[in-house]
Amino acid sequence: MSDPNEMVAALKPVAEALSLLRIPHYVGGSVASSYHGAVRSTMDIDIVCQMREEQIGPFVSQFNDAFYVSESAIRQAIRRRSCFNLIHFETSFKVDIFISRGRPFDQICMDRAVAAKLGGDTGFVIVPMATVEDSIISKLEWYRLTDETSERQWDDVSRLVRLTGNALDKDYLAASAEMVGVSDLLLRLLDQASR
Repeated sequence: MSDPNEMVAALKPVAEALSLLRIPHYVGGSVASSYHGAVRSTMDIDIVCQMREEQIGPFVSQFNDAFYVSESAIRQAIRRRSCFNLIHFETSFKVDIFISRGRPFDQICMDRAVAAKLGGDTGFVIVPMATVEDSIISKLEWYRLTDETSERQWDDVSRLVRLTGNALDKDYLAASAEMVGVSDLLLRLLDQASR
């Protein structure tokens, strides 16, 4: 993973703002994959949240000159159920915030997120973290959305399956894969891992 102290410096103020405003959220993406063992360098932090329009002003007011933040981009992301980003000037870390699409799978991921401690020798942050199963399904969905061309996503899920093996909840994986339309990719992944 990238420098954990820099990641904490970028993540902690954002996580604290979301928690203070009681905005449900969890960390996913490559930070979650790395936390579960499939470590790779990243300068992006992905957060999924359930922010509402009336929370935009209070959220933006939590930040000072340490971040680039655009209120209009947040408003647009909420209306489109897409994403916006904050950029931490000191570290250049980008915090991508994805507005939950509100599907059953999205709510289940939010409910299943587990408290995780991230950090290094000069500080840490405790955040809700996507489970390994939810990380796998989310990455398979991204792989599909990128026309199955993102080798990085496939490599991440392959390593997660190899690392966790029998500890994976295969029934949950199958049900979740069906919910988001990636059952065929999950079967291919598990078949590849068993060879």
